Amino acid sequence: MDRQSVFSVSVFNSEAGQSEDSRTQVQEQLMQFVLSFRLDNKFVYRDQLRENALLKQYYCDIDIGDLIKYNEELAHRLATEPAEIIPLVRNMWTSAEDVSIRNLDSMTIARLVRVPGIVIGASVMSSKATELAIQCRSCLHNQTIPIFGGFTGVTLPRQCARQRAPGDGAEKCPMDPYFVVHEKSRFVDQQIIKLQEAPDQVPVGELPRHVLISADRYLTNRVVPGSRCTVMGIFSIYQNKASKNSGGGAVAIRTPYLRTVGIQTDVDSTAKGHSSFSEEEEQEFLELSRRPDLYNTMADCIAPSIYGNRDIKKAILCLLLGGSKKILPDGMKLRGDINVLLLGDPGTAKSQLLKFVEKVAPISIYTSGKGSSAAGLTASVQRDQSTREFYLEGGAMVLADGGVVCIDEFDKMRDEDRVAIHEAMEQQTISIAKAGITTILNARTSVLAAANPIFGRYDDMKSPGENIDFQTTILSRFDMIFIVKDEHTREKDERIAKHVMGIHMGGRGLDEQTESEIPVDKMKRYLSYCKSRMAPRLSPEAAEKLSSHFVSIRKQVHASEIEANTRSSIPITVRQLEAIVRITESLAKLTLSPIATEQHVDEAIRLFLCSTMDAVNQGGNQGSRELNEETNRVESELKRRLPIGWSTSVATLRREMVEGKGFSEQALNRALMILQRRDTIMFRNQGAQVYRNGA
Repeated sequence: MDRQSVFSVSVFNSEAGQSEDSRTQVQEQLMQFVLSFRLDNKFVYRDQLRENALLKQYYCDIDIGDLIKYNEELAHRLATEPAEIIPLVRNMWTSAEDVSIRNLDSMTIARLVRVPGIVIGASVMSSKATELAIQCRSCLHNQTIPIFGGFTGVTLPRQCARQRAPGDGAEKCPMDPYFVVHEKSRFVDQQIIKLQEAPDQVPVGELPRHVLISADRYLTNRVVPGSRCTVMGIFSIYQNKASKNSGGGAVAIRTPYLRTVGIQTDVDSTAKGHSSFSEEEEQEFLELSRRPDLYNTMADCIAPSIYGNRDIKKAILCLLLGGSKKILPDGMKLRGDINVLLLGDPGTAKSQLLKFVEKVAPISIYTSGKGSSAAGLTASVQRDQSTREFYLEGGAMVLADGGVVCIDEFDKMRDEDRVAIHEAMEQQTISIAKAGITTILNARTSVLAAANPIFGRYDDMKSPGENIDFQTTILSRFDMIFIVKDEHTREKDERIAKHVMGIHMGGRGLDEQTESEIPVDKMKRYLSYCKSRMAPRLSPEAAEKLSSHFVSIRKQVHASEIEANTRSSIPITVRQLEAIVRITESLAKLTLSPIATEQHVDEAIRLFLCSTMDAVNQGGNQGSRELNEETNRVESELKRRLPIGWSTSVATLRREMVEGKGFSEQALNRALMILQRRDTIMFRNQGAQVYRNGA
């Protein structure tokens, strides 16, 4: 394979019992398997070889499951003696024999193993010699030395190996006479990959383990940091430079690594015909998609132990599905992932919702604001201990590529760390320019963030701008912003108390009957199925309805901004129009519908109105409509009562307005606060006197 020369096989029957002949027999069996193995009357590997040869890719992917069906004894020999068998056949792939990085131990050394994980670092390409040509400095004697793959090195012979004739008077060559002739040597590409356990496989309280992978030939440049992949290889050992230099007792200690013979990324597995879903499962999913109550049932199955919050659960369902990613003709990409911010009082189960999403999303990472730095969320530059080269290690946003990042305590993050995820949330990339490394990493993730208002609890007397400690730049990147308030009504409190007591006593709450309908595992599989199969588009009628509605929303926000004489702290921009488009597409995706209709648009607009628009409107008109009208009346009365330049005591105003004219004290307080914010009045004498200073 390496020489790409004509391949020949012995045509004579070999005699059994000799090692060379047994190798020839194995080679004969393997060749027969490749040429004659059939699945449903199709020659799998013969066709694959023909296709690859036309593409000038000289390799063939073999599934050991097929080899087991063909010759079980040969497959067993391959797993236990890979160093003997694999040189006879280059690339093997298997559908079984998983070993986690944590379970790689001394018993698996020199065995063929299959290790799943996530790539956290990939070195630059280097050239590894497979055959070294060396020459003696004195007598110009030439010799070639074969070199094994992986990290194994070579030691040049200390003495010249030239055969001298008897009586030859030439003096002996000195010690260490050889030097390498590079142009006559043979090289292959090699790349060192750092594979780490997937975050969901790490036991609680332990650091994730990693293993070094040596990839060569066509297996190089197959993965980048953040790729989830499964590596098949021989678990090998090499002598680390550090242990070699320390000398003494470290001679027998070797460092393990994996010599790869096959790499399969998650993208490969989805591209090979969606083999992860069986026909029965697909049929079950199609029946499930036709259920009329699917949307509400699915929403109820999200964190069923949490009472209420139905619209938030529906928004989270949309986030798990995501919209359709689009690549425009000019190469510009529009994201399909939906970002949601939950902002509200403590004790409203925000963190529990995040934890549930981490459990149900196929790829997810949970992180807390205070414990997350900019480098930890995006990417960091590390230095290799042995080569002293810089390389990139992906952070949370890169590792969750294609999934969800749950960020709790979003408000406790430092501003400079929060700014780092701006690019990841809209452009879905992370640009790095550090230590001479300038590159772009993929971060195609949805962000689900939870935060508290500035004062710990949401203050109804203040506008969203005063409650929310975020810049407009980050708020515009969230498709839906929910303000979650802990409202006090007797009926609601009684229902929540019963629900919580039911959970604590028997593990079941009031609304937990729906959980039995769709279990979490089935729901996880269904969401993965919807994401992989569907990319809905808007129908013309739905698009028209959406655009006209967006115009009316902008008009409404503009009117309220003029009335309040201040810009809205939660912006409504073209991003919000795209947000409603994504929500519409995700709702169509749930029912496996290729076209998003007007019904989907109606529900998407309803979700947007009860989330982001509700948060916007809380700025202009806090509280009920009656209270606002009363506040406006008190405001005009105060302006009439206090000419410019006059002052009076708050106690006198309270007596006149509340006792004399019958206004409520709450309306008076709101009116004073609004006038103070507009700089119409100012308080003096520690809030006892009111002075009118503006128009």
